[in-house]
Formats: sequence, structure tokens, C-alpha cells
Amino acid sequence: MTREQRIAALKEAAKHRILILDGAMGTMIQHYKLDEAGYRGMRFKDHPRDLKGNNDLLVLSQPKIISEIHNAYLAAGADIVETNTFNAQAISQSDYGLEDIAEEMNVAAAKLAREAADAWTAKTPDKPRFVAGAIGPTNRTASISPDVNNPGFRNVSFDALVEAYATQARGLIEGDVDIILIETIFDTLNAKAAGFAVEQVFDEMGVELPIMLSDTITDLSGRNLSGQTPEAFWYSMQHLRPFSVGLNCSFGAEQLRPSVAEIGAVADTLISVYPNAGLPNEMGEYDETAEHMAGLLEEWAKDGLINIVGGCCGTTPEHIRAIAEGVAKYPPRHVPDVAHKMRLSGLEPFVHG
Repeated sequence: MTREQRIAALKEAAKHRILILDGAMGTMIQHYKLDEAGYRGMRFKDHPRDLKGNNDLLVLSQPKIISEIHNAYLAAGADIVETNTFNAQAISQSDYGLEDIAEEMNVAAAKLAREAADAWTAKTPDKPRFVAGAIGPTNRTASISPDVNNPGFRNVSFDALVEAYATQARGLIEGDVDIILIETIFDTLNAKAAGFAVEQVFDEMGVELPIMLSDTITDLSGRNLSGQTPEAFWYSMQHLRPFSVGLNCSFGAEQLRPSVAEIGAVADTLISVYPNAGLPNEMGEYDETAEHMAGLLEEWAKDGLINIVGGCCGTTPEHIRAIAEGVAKYPPRHVPDVAHKMRLSGLEPFVHG
């Protein structure tokens, strides 16, 4: 199928069933127990900086591993797989001295996911599979000073974020993704830079892909790191006219539900959710079983809260298979008709009239 046909198939599928997103990439990579040499591969064996932990680099140094992970999630029932590009932009890659190959990383990652998705579409033509180009938040924040003694200081500018995100988006589009997923948004200003960059690249390349937005809540107050509530976040970002908006990472499904309900009540688009497998234990591992997590998310589906669902940190193909089976019997959330009013946002939402 052409990209246009795939996008049409994606939108059609979303009308009839809850779509399944994949699970954690990092969790699956950890199972391979790669050492420094494993991350380097042959191409980067003489690179002057340590590379262990740079998961995004594996699309170039260990592409077979990334393909295996994509295929495992697709076999588990995922409709949408995310590219392994969470930190594949120049800002994050500068920590490893690899900022110059950021675009190449994104092209390669998109092609790996595309190959896997297309192979599964060929196996199950009645259930086409799709690729979401993952754009993470970077390791910098445009809204908050990292220096407690200098509240006005910022270690990244809006323009620098736009430049990094634009390069990433070009690579993802060149690699043939179907969706742009701006995810794990802890700072709304970073997300606005990403959205601005993506729309610039759409104009530049003459394409327009569905955009998914996924905020992350940083504590039980229900706000992201830059202080916004879910409703205020939506009012800040709805100008992008996204295919979906929602939440990921944060907590387990139980603690995330109130925030999902809040954003779902005001968003006139699809709702996506992919929570962690509970909260990490003292060893930094996630203990929530596939059955328990699927049971919680099945309740969300039963109550009409979700359109797209998957898993974040700690989730595996086992979790995704259980979630897919749990929500399959329920229709997708009905997108509400939201009255046209002036809706503004600071840290809190403001609705006039």
C-alpha cells in the first residue's frame, strides 16, 4: 500500500475498534544484556565515547535485535509499532558524540519498523499494521531552569529544539512512517517546538501525516513537569489538530485513569493511553503482570475511555497480547462534540462562556 492508502486504512480501522500500540522498547532491549561492544557493533567499535545505553544507536549497530522486538509486538497483536527513536535527535545524541548521524538513525529506524509492519500486513491483510515515528522530549527542558540558583537560566532554546526535531522528522518521513508520535511530553513548550518543527517539515516535504500527542504526568497531582493539568495541556496543543491525544508512562493504569478521563472529556479527537506496568520497585523493575494490567485497561475500554491502547515502561509482548485480548470485545470511545468556546491555558485551563 502507498502511504496515503495506509493512512486511510488507519483512520478507517480507528472508527471500528480499539487500536493496539506496542509496548516498551527499552525493556525488551534490556533482555539482550548487551555490553559496550554489543552497543558499538563493528561500525562504531573505535568511537571515542562510551555508547552503552544508547538504545537508539542499535538501529544501526544491531538492527536484527530491533527487528526482532518489532516482530514480537506485531505477533502479540499490535496494530501500531513505534520506531526506536525516542532519543534519536541531535540534542540527546550529543551526549554520545553522535549528533551528526541523528537523521540517519531515524531513516534506519523507520525502515526497520516499516519492513516488519509490511510483512505482518501481508500475513493479515484484513488487519494492516502501521508505523509511528517516535519523537521523545529530549533530555533538556525549555520551561524550567536546571540551576536552582538561577531560575531564569535555560540549557536549551526553542529554536535549538525546533532544529533538532525537524532533522528527526525528516528522517522518519524519509524512512516511510505513517504517523508522527510526539510522546512522553513532560514539558509542553518542548512539545510545541516539536509540533512546530513537524509542521514545517510537512510543508517542506509536501506531506501531511497524522500526529499523535502523548503527555506524561509526573506526580499524583495530575500535572506534567511544566505544571499543566491534562485539560490545560490539551488547550495548549489542540492547534495541531492531532489524530489522537493522551497519556503515557507516568504510573500504572490504576493511578493514570483520572487524568485520562479529564482529557477525554474535552478532547474532540481520539484518546491514546499506554501506561507503565505499575510503578518501579526498589530495583527499578516493574512488577505488574500482564493479566493485572490488561484487567485494568479492559475496564477503561468497557467504560468507553480509550481509542488506542498499549504499554510503556516494563511492558512486554505478553502484556500487549493480554491487553489486545482484553479490549477486543469493546467498541472504541465515541469522540464527543465539544462546544465551540474560547479555551485558554496556563497551568490551569480557562474556558470563557
